[in-house]
Amino acid sequence: MSDKKGYFEGLYGADEDPYALRTRWYEQRKRAVLMAALPHARYARAYEPGCGAAELTVELAQRCDAVLASDFSEHALAVARRRTAGLPNVQIVQQRLPADWPRDAAPFDVIVLSEVGYFLDARAMQQLAEDCDASLAVDGTLVACDWRPDFAERALPTAQVHAALAGLGLARLVLHDEADFLLQVWCRTPHSVAQREGIR
Repeated sequence: MSDKKGYFEGLYGADEDPYALRTRWYEQRKRAVLMAALPHARYARAYEPGCGAAELTVELAQRCDAVLASDFSEHALAVARRRTAGLPNVQIVQQRLPADWPRDAAPFDVIVLSEVGYFLDARAMQQLAEDCDASLAVDGTLVACDWRPDFAERALPTAQVHAALAGLGLARLVLHDEADFLLQVWCRTPHSVAQREGIR
């Protein structure tokens, strides 16, 4: 992803919210769908690489005791730190994926890959998937949410990103498939939310 650093520095250098995460209904709805798809009401430790402007980070912080969020763009990190300044349970760090994966901070109870994987080449994406598997807690949750239409900076199709993660063999709990984005949630244990609550 290092070859795309200039692209992201330019984006966040020109606009603190280049994807209109705060104002666009599409983005607000997508975050709501993602958060609703998480099978646990609360998590201890979360990891969100590629956090960008940290809008999703803020929402994760409401349901997680601790959130480690990262990006490799210095401009994005500055925005993210301002956005999360009042959240003591959030740590924002600079990382380049997959080289800087925080193995020492694992295990994580939830890992959220939102709009990240398709910027990587196939080899880097496979490494990222393996890092997720190695870092996920015993009952951990892995989330992938990705834009489907093509765009100039895309390195991998969304389907290939999700196939790499599905190949880990985790139990898929959620599949949300629509024209604009694909959301999948996997867990080490196959129990549904109703099963976890003793409803069935």
